[in-house]
Amino acid sequence: MTRTLSSEINKSIGNKVKVKGWVNSRRDHGGLIFIDIRDHSGVTQLVFQPDQKDAFSLAEQLRDEYVISAVGTVKERDENLKNPNIESGNVEVVVSELNILNRAEPLPIQVNSDQNISEEIRLKYRYLDLRRTKMQNMLKKRAELFSFMRKFMEQNEFTDVTTPVLANSSPEGARDFLVPSRFQQGNYYALPQSPQQFKQLLMVGGVPRYYQMATCFRDEDPRADRLYGEFYHLDMEMSFVESGQEVRDMMEPLIKSLVTDFAGKTIAGGAVVYMTHHEAAEKYGSDKPDLRYGMELVELSDILENTEFGVFKNAEVVKAICVKGGAGLSRSQIDSFTEIAKKEGAGGLAYIIYEGGEAKSPIAKFLNETELSGIKEKLGASNGDAIFFGADKRSLVNKVLGKLRIEFANHFKLKDPNVISLVWIIDFPFYEWDETHKKVDFGHNPFSMPKGGVEALKAAKTDEEKLAIVADQYDMAMNGYEICSGAVRNHNPEVMYEAFGILGYDRSYVDAKFGAMINAFKYGAPPHAGCAFGIDRMFMELMGETNIREVVAFPKNGSGVDVMMNSPSEVDPQQLKELGL
Repeated sequence: MTRTLSSEINKSIGNKVKVKGWVNSRRDHGGLIFIDIRDHSGVTQLVFQPDQKDAFSLAEQLRDEYVISAVGTVKERDENLKNPNIESGNVEVVVSELNILNRAEPLPIQVNSDQNISEEIRLKYRYLDLRRTKMQNMLKKRAELFSFMRKFMEQNEFTDVTTPVLANSSPEGARDFLVPSRFQQGNYYALPQSPQQFKQLLMVGGVPRYYQMATCFRDEDPRADRLYGEFYHLDMEMSFVESGQEVRDMMEPLIKSLVTDFAGKTIAGGAVVYMTHHEAAEKYGSDKPDLRYGMELVELSDILENTEFGVFKNAEVVKAICVKGGAGLSRSQIDSFTEIAKKEGAGGLAYIIYEGGEAKSPIAKFLNETELSGIKEKLGASNGDAIFFGADKRSLVNKVLGKLRIEFANHFKLKDPNVISLVWIIDFPFYEWDETHKKVDFGHNPFSMPKGGVEALKAAKTDEEKLAIVADQYDMAMNGYEICSGAVRNHNPEVMYEAFGILGYDRSYVDAKFGAMINAFKYGAPPHAGCAFGIDRMFMELMGETNIREVVAFPKNGSGVDVMMNSPSEVDPQQLKELGL
């Protein structure tokens, strides 16, 4: 007799079936024993009657999470005993045979309960945690996501190519995981932060369109939206592409379809928004703005150009955001937002509250009536609202108000989980200022094509001119998270040499770091471009989760430790000896 799943049990009324699964719960009603058996498709009620002595006797031994097999007849429940909350709630199986396939010790965590269990315990016993319906559904949905994306890529004639995991170290903005070589002692492989160089070499190799569900490795601090160690990209590249718009036009339908067809959600504003990196920083204080809510940063330099208020007068720029309903914030809540501003580098947090037709604020006495009315009008503030200010260097003001914008949205619950904000950010700076080392450095990676090519690089003499160069580089933001990064690639060796030369690196450095790519580019490299989507982060947002560890099977904890497998761990000294360590 073949196995019947819980999801199929309704079709078998009057028939004999065999069901297999875990004991979800047990209820002993004296003359009858009821067992809910759980499989991956649902739950079915089993009934054990005293006249089936062997089965009934075994049923008395059953406990939660015992693995069992039962044979019985499916019958419709009495009308008053039907359970509309489960798919099989109209039927039950009257058991004639029972077999205990495996017993379970008392459980460290309950898998059939919504009780609040610490993440650390859940990860330690992840194999039990995965039995929960939510996690079972999550794994199924993740598999559907991969299938959905593969189907799109194959329909658009992309070739799935697997690139090496044992690779070379490459500067991509994070720490490498290094793997010592036994054959070449003293030398190291690096686990790839992305397949960047390999996919560009595939373009040189004549592959017209490449994609891969690539495993990437970065030694970065974990956080709610970033897994530790390893994560997955939908990685892609197209040859004979000279504009980032071609890549965006290719991939945008997939992402929109994931939102509407796969996740069943709505795109904010009904369309994907475009904005430059500069515009995003100025209007939202972020290069990955969430457009499900407003609170744009508004510059007040024109209104305050003659102000006598020292804090505003001596600042490079004064900006503000209007928080609708902000007048209802308590003093302690405002203090907590002030602390957030200070952590971002602000000296404090000036504000005006509009209540009872008045502008109430510790700074109101330092501003004249023209300034106060101008601020209110430009911010569109009304009675019951609050305005919060930033006054300092432009970059700091954008950063502080951008962070506060997010915190205010969280506080006032402005992030609708059924709406997805999609934004393409374009024209990233090719270089950026490295505050730690007080010098100009690459803004993202050296593989992007600067707009204007080698001529734009050669024309840049001062730091200001270098920082003004933009790359044909683009990101996509989903609900305030970066989910994609891409660019038109630098396929010309002379541009690569010049891009590094500006920063003081000679040709020998470039050849040593990127010898394979440089040599390949000398033999007829087509113009090419591509991008990579962070699958885990994107899936987290599509599923309405706030913790990325909820959407993968076996994540590390917040300290980068696998508490289930006890890794990282010490290794046998003999292993180190073989590696020359």
